[in-house]
Amino acid sequence: MESSTPDHKLIIYQMLPRLFGNTKTTNKVYGSIEENGCGKFNDITDKALSEIGKMGFSHVWYTGVIEHATMTDHAAYGIKTDDPDVVKGRAGSPYAIKDYYDVAPDLAVDVNNRINEFQDLVTRTHLNGLKVIIDFVPNHVARTYASDMRPKAVRDFGEDDDTSKDFTSENDFYYIPGEHFKVPSGYNPGGDGFVSPLKDGHFEEYPAKATGNDVFNPAPSINDWFETIKLNYGVYYLDGHKTYFGHVPPLWYKMHHILTYWAEMGVDGFRCDMIEMVPVEFWAWIIPKLKVSHPELIFIGEAYDKNQYYNYIQTGGFDYLYDKVGLYDAIRKLTCNDEWASTWDINAVWNNHCKGIDAHMIRFMENHDEQRIASCFFAGDAWYAVPGMIVSATLATGPVMIYSGQEVGEPAEGEQGFSGDDGRTTIFDYWGVPGHQKWVNNGAFDGGGLSPQQLQLRKFYSDLLNTVKNNEALRTGEFYELMIANEQQPGFDTRLYLYLRYTDTQRVLVVANFNRAERNIRVNIPAELLNQFNLNANANFTDLLTGAVFSTPDIMQGVDVDLKPVGGLLLAF
Repeated sequence: MESSTPDHKLIIYQMLPRLFGNTKTTNKVYGSIEENGCGKFNDITDKALSEIGKMGFSHVWYTGVIEHATMTDHAAYGIKTDDPDVVKGRAGSPYAIKDYYDVAPDLAVDVNNRINEFQDLVTRTHLNGLKVIIDFVPNHVARTYASDMRPKAVRDFGEDDDTSKDFTSENDFYYIPGEHFKVPSGYNPGGDGFVSPLKDGHFEEYPAKATGNDVFNPAPSINDWFETIKLNYGVYYLDGHKTYFGHVPPLWYKMHHILTYWAEMGVDGFRCDMIEMVPVEFWAWIIPKLKVSHPELIFIGEAYDKNQYYNYIQTGGFDYLYDKVGLYDAIRKLTCNDEWASTWDINAVWNNHCKGIDAHMIRFMENHDEQRIASCFFAGDAWYAVPGMIVSATLATGPVMIYSGQEVGEPAEGEQGFSGDDGRTTIFDYWGVPGHQKWVNNGAFDGGGLSPQQLQLRKFYSDLLNTVKNNEALRTGEFYELMIANEQQPGFDTRLYLYLRYTDTQRVLVVANFNRAERNIRVNIPAELLNQFNLNANANFTDLLTGAVFSTPDIMQGVDVDLKPVGGLLLAF
């Protein structure tokens, strides 16, 4: 089965509701929810969504919606307390799911009404012209997983497992019979200030289950995904990865029921976590099955093995895949002014492992897993992302994604808790995002606290995304690279990237300058293209981002352009 893509370009805004609406600025390392605060579904107001829509976005990816294990005690609401020895961070990882049929109680104003508050958010999002994406985490769940919100007719994960066997395709989990699970030594959950009667270096799990990152022994290391347990899709890893799909494993049906549950709640798409750790046969079974009843659903796969891209799109049925090991890596090197970086690396992306599937690749420069552009671990300056973002947004018809805070240059400075000081905004801890909070401005969502530089940066992102949204050539047009046609031109170097996007009615010349200095170049457009466009005389080129005009008396001889350091142009002609 080959996936089809929508006839419009997805422009995705990723946010963690836990961080997005939080206006507290305490930011105590390993701070509690009371100390550091936590955003709520209700904080994502009509005003907030309206402003997101005005930036050009079509979809919002709400990260961390489904209930996950946490060190915060919700026992007063009838929710079982998690053992902190198998939780990462005070807030917990959004990818250690505790109940697939529930939402995180931290995100509700009224915990007992939490599902309704999420449903209201879905409705608000739709009324503001945006679509909803949430995470689907198929490979693993929290060690404390137990669904108390599932329908009574649905059997819970592991409920019918034969725990005396390390593997059978009828089991939901993998087991290490006769062994007790061992918490990694040296783990200090919640930091030195966190006190809990359950914080004792022990978690009772017998027999031990396999750990999420394919660790099939009872004692994962502190660097493993020790807080999670691996789900069993019918692959016997300890016997040469043999597959047992003749009889559809029970887990497959359970996952179909879960995704149907969320789709019927109005969710428009799923960002699927670590898809390569789940057999492609499962995706080929479940995606078309879901699209029979929900044909508009979209599936985005987090994938890193470029040799498997075609497999997951053409066989697995994914609409889109991450282009991390590809365009992200190439652009990151250029953005960081790496000595060996070259824009020919961008050519290698679309001309090799993305050839023929470019429209299925989602492009980004930040997400929750990657370091902030403005951090000292990446570029150290948010403005250095300008040429990379222009390329990411306009190279192809596939989606482009921005991570909340990126548009105001959030640097993610300092230690935050379990996340440490690594240039990322923590997903494990209660935290306020300082740059983003200045835009939130205590719930006004008007940018009232932003500096002139931050306002200017946000305007760049808004102008870029709205230009892509409203320009047919950039949204749906053909692609023609101009590197070979210009490599002999004066001023050309391999920190410049040049290409055309065009339709029958619109044309845009894209010129990106990754150099830290100005560049002047005469851009040559091949005669066969100009003949196709019926152009052979004088022409004006207007930058869609700034309105600047570049003129040429003879388009057949090229057009001279001046490029600012780490800048770019979208020249309509």
